[in-house]
Amino acid sequence: MITALYASICALILIILSLNVIKLRRGEQVSLGDGEVQALKVAIAAHSNASQYIPIALLLIFMLEYNGAFAVLVHLAGIMLIAGRILHARGITTAFKGRVLGMQITIWTILSLAIANVLLVTYMQFFA
Repeated sequence: MITALYASICALILIILSLNVIKLRRGEQVSLGDGEVQALKVAIAAHSNASQYIPIALLLIFMLEYNGAFAVLVHLAGIMLIAGRILHARGITTAFKGRVLGMQITIWTILSLAIANVLLVTYMQFFA
């Protein structure tokens, strides 16, 4: 199952972002919230953003694979998701300027997956 590969990579991204939050909480001695610490606010935002977008994208990738899409299409969607999430995470947590591009890639990937799933399921219902 191809989706398992990309779900695992996304899990690693989430763990890295979570560990960054934990490290900053410990260093700044903030147990709840952000303690008005800018670096912690940014780390929380990066983790939160990934937590919001990754699940729906993985669900759509899984559904595309489950419904019989070509493996190359499933891999392309997974690669695009990973690229978007890494660019966004780096862009939000460092001076790297990939934040907007990462978000654009993520949104376009989710939109493309939604359209591909609609088309694939429609085709299967009426023409297969």
